[in-house]
Amino acid sequence: MIVDKAIYAGGTRRDIDGDISDAFDLARQDGDCFLWIGLFEPDEAEFELVKDELNLHPLAAEDAVSAHQRPKMERYDDTLFVVLKTLSYIDRTSDIEVGEIMIFLGRDFVITVRHGAGNPLGPVRRRLEESPELIKHGATAVLYAVCDEVVDRYGLVAHEVEVDIIGLEKAVFDPGARDVTADIYSLKREVLEFRGAEDPLVPVLQEIAKGRVAECGSTREYFRDVLDHLLRVDEQVDAHNELLNSVLTAHLALLGKQQNEDMRKISAWAAIIAVPTAIAGIYGMNFEHMPELHSILGYPLVLAVMAVACVLLFRRLRKSGWL
Repeated sequence: MIVDKAIYAGGTRRDIDGDISDAFDLARQDGDCFLWIGLFEPDEAEFELVKDELNLHPLAAEDAVSAHQRPKMERYDDTLFVVLKTLSYIDRTSDIEVGEIMIFLGRDFVITVRHGAGNPLGPVRRRLEESPELIKHGATAVLYAVCDEVVDRYGLVAHEVEVDIIGLEKAVFDPGARDVTADIYSLKREVLEFRGAEDPLVPVLQEIAKGRVAECGSTREYFRDVLDHLLRVDEQVDAHNELLNSVLTAHLALLGKQQNEDMRKISAWAAIIAVPTAIAGIYGMNFEHMPELHSILGYPLVLAVMAVACVLLFRRLRKSGWL
């Protein structure tokens, strides 16, 4: 579905009534302007009109409809095709929801195709419309604003992931905490998904920041700022991944230590129980000629020996740290 469509000329917005064909006709008549059409999860039939009007490459059009692409930048004749992964953090489940934004950038048009509920482009439009000097750079200003919004969301998600890692660290070193191995693996999987979204975008922005994309020449400094933010996020994600590895290693080590302590306690109590068991086993053999077998004090004496031996062994094990 078409979310929004407008013509931008001289830094101002001009709304369009009618269908997409009318929008393209108006943009071509005005000359020094560009058309921005925003679509949300279009099907093939909806996107076919846009494809035919702008003569988009079939492979790029197929990617825009089917989604599930990695971040990339490709050129098809005079059209630049950019894919961005969007991220949003879900507090309730501590999951990272991944979406996509496909951008077709031409001399006088921008087509944005969004997949996923996260990262709507409404705030980006409002930001550009409130910055006439920025939007005067033309269609490339839209690409910059979208990249900047996406990377800023990366920073927010990275902060939330860091909060989750701190919570896991506290849980790991809490003596009465439950086993959080599954939680660590779950968060590590989210971090790897995070890396898959932001890491391939680094070379894309590097190409633009180095001036190798002619369409973005006037906004090169803006993209350099976005690249700086993205590299900072990239370092954070790498640090988060390493920290989760350390947390998992520490957690497994603590679990092993706890198991060893439990085994020592079990072994200590087994040793204590073994003493009266051995004595009772010896006197339970029922031989006729045994010491103290016919003595009146034999039974209480054996019980006393058992008790004293158990108490001495208990104190010895307690002192050595086994109990």
